[in-house]
Amino acid sequence: MSVDFCGLRLAHPIINGSGTFDAIGARHAFGDALHSAFPFAAFVSKTITLAPRAGNPPPRLWEAQAGLINSIGLPNKGLERYMSEDLPELAQLPVPLITNVMGSTAEEIAELLRACDTRKEIAAVELNVSCPNVHTGLDIGADPAQLERVLRSVRPALRKPLIVKLTPNCADVAECARAAQEGGADAVSLINTLRAMALAPAGAHGRERSQSLAWLGGGTGGLSGAAVRPVALAQVAAVARRVSIPVVGMGGVQSAAHAHQFLAVGARLVAVGTESFRDPAVASRIASQLDDEGPPT
Repeated sequence: MSVDFCGLRLAHPIINGSGTFDAIGARHAFGDALHSAFPFAAFVSKTITLAPRAGNPPPRLWEAQAGLINSIGLPNKGLERYMSEDLPELAQLPVPLITNVMGSTAEEIAELLRACDTRKEIAAVELNVSCPNVHTGLDIGADPAQLERVLRSVRPALRKPLIVKLTPNCADVAECARAAQEGGADAVSLINTLRAMALAPAGAHGRERSQSLAWLGGGTGGLSGAAVRPVALAQVAAVARRVSIPVVGMGGVQSAAHAHQFLAVGARLVAVGTESFRDPAVASRIASQLDDEGPPT
């Protein structure tokens, strides 16, 4: 089940979704044993921004039916501390490292890409385009014309493979994927979380249900987990038909059967996300079962 992905030779097609597996924490907990049994064929870092971010105030997680709503707010150390503190540890992983970055302007994105380009430890970059543009207030990745324009502007800053992580919260995700390809993306990944809301239970904060406020920071959060899998399959299939570059499919993957579904509709790689919180070893089992069963028929 080895896979060639943007020039990277991966042992199997299972990787992690950004921000859903703490490789540094796992290494501290399990030591070198993690290296011999690392669950993913490549590791995708959590999102890195230029400046440090504290994230949203709690509560930031809500367990929904068949899924999880989060409003974490992308907390991270910022680019400088990621490079000096996290990168040396992540570089010791036995698989290629893909660094996920996000900026709210083309200038910020270009600076992030240039920094990643200088570090040999980073094999590829995943660009999260779900961030609102500071000038328009709209997600950069939700407008195909804007997405293509931004990517054409920043692409020269990076010589390594560039994966664009698309937002599912748009009118036509396949058209956005086409725009990403035209703008210079080497691959696209999807789906990111679906916009969702959770309300405080009756009586929370001394309020009645009719007066309850949005429970998560910012009013809305992102829904992931099994509940989004049918949506993810439809969007991955639509994108795979529209573009010629590789597609990374994700959204509610819990088993080898689910991974097979994404591969069958055109994904080159499959990312496991929310399920790793419940079962940190699930990706290893999925990869092993895929290898035993062979490709989907």
